[in-house]
Amino acid sequence: MATKTTSTRDLILSLLKKRNQLTVSAIAVVLDITEMAVRRHLNTLERDGIIETTLLRQAMGRPTNVYQLSNEGQEMFPRNYGMLTVELLKDLVEMDGVEKVQKLFQKRMERQKERYEKKMVIQQFDDKVYELARLQSEEGYMAEVTEEEDGSFTFKEYNCPIAEVARQFPFICESELQLFKEVLQTENIECQMCMASGQESHCSYKIYKTDQSEAGT
Repeated sequence: MATKTTSTRDLILSLLKKRNQLTVSAIAVVLDITEMAVRRHLNTLERDGIIETTLLRQAMGRPTNVYQLSNEGQEMFPRNYGMLTVELLKDLVEMDGVEKVQKLFQKRMERQKERYEKKMVIQQFDDKVYELARLQSEEGYMAEVTEEEDGSFTFKEYNCPIAEVARQFPFICESELQLFKEVLQTENIECQMCMASGQESHCSYKIYKTDQSEAGT
């Protein structure tokens, strides 16, 4: 796991990773702690969506609950998706040129646009900006919107799920900017900060209403 602590919580997660499914009693035996202590940790982990429970029916006796990692719990263990993706894309550039990678991300942007537009059944521009933030947050970008005194919006993203890839292929960020413009149906968006540069803690966009731009703001 990413953390190097040996707390009971982490020991339980490691056990579930190795054994796939375990009962409360089995966990208690392996860790040499009480079942009450195990249940306390399992209740918290299940509440946080890190583990899930299944009712196991047995040939004899009453059904019993077994615990396993949820998809979210599985993702708490080391993954190397970013580096693998970067390596594959670099190989693609070497074989077919950078234009091929650009086309791939253009298709990705088009899929996102189609998916977002189906949910963007909103007429007011302001509401669309907030809805875009919600949709981006669902994708893991931790987006936040602030409406400024001049009527413009500051659109920030505190996480980038594809940061490693974007650092190697900066045109991916241009693709995101284009996605915003097309979904919001405006050209009046500026990228002011970008995490892909490696020098910023978040991405920040300034979004102007169309009438502001026409007024010279």
